[in-house]
Amino acid sequence: MNVRQTMKARRALTAVVVATGLVLTVAGCGGDGGKKPDAVSSSSPTEGEAEDKPKDEEPEAPEEQVLAEVRGGADNTTLTINTAVRDEGGFLTVSGKVKNGKGGSWNPTPWRGQEKELSGNSASMAGASLVDRSGKKKYLILRDTDGRCLCTQFSGAFRAEEEQTWFAQFPAPPAETAKVDFQIADMPVATIEISDGE
Repeated sequence: MNVRQTMKARRALTAVVVATGLVLTVAGCGGDGGKKPDAVSSSSPTEGEAEDKPKDEEPEAPEEQVLAEVRGGADNTTLTINTAVRDEGGFLTVSGKVKNGKGGSWNPTPWRGQEKELSGNSASMAGASLVDRSGKKKYLILRDTDGRCLCTQFSGAFRAEEEQTWFAQFPAPPAETAKVDFQIADMPVATIEISDGE
């Protein structure tokens, strides 16, 4: 091979190397906004490797706050209170869950209270009340002009172990009152802490 052919071969090789370098540079910079490309693995994991990798765990639901929980009554009922929020409008809304612990069905008809005005509320939270011990005052559940309570009216009897949510609204105690006693029917008294709504 003479010098001229050698030089031609070198130029051709140099051109190929430069062209390859440019192609790789353009491919590496192509339209990703300067971000590094994601690494791609050409080999798939073996069966054993796939089992060793931790699976994505589902996030745990936040634990529900419990202000008070009482059990009792003739029917072994569980009453849970989750919130007691003082609203700007002068109301206090108490909410939670009630569970039938009786072996058979349970009807909360006695929970409507003894007041004649509340007799049309059937199975409901109408008989609930709050006692402010420091202010020496009892608060009865709010009701409309027809005597319907501002509270949950259950749709009928609870099946065995059935749980339902409930709410009840009362006039709000003074701002300085931080705790009240919640009472309903023959359930034990539940002392709850009041929080202020947003």
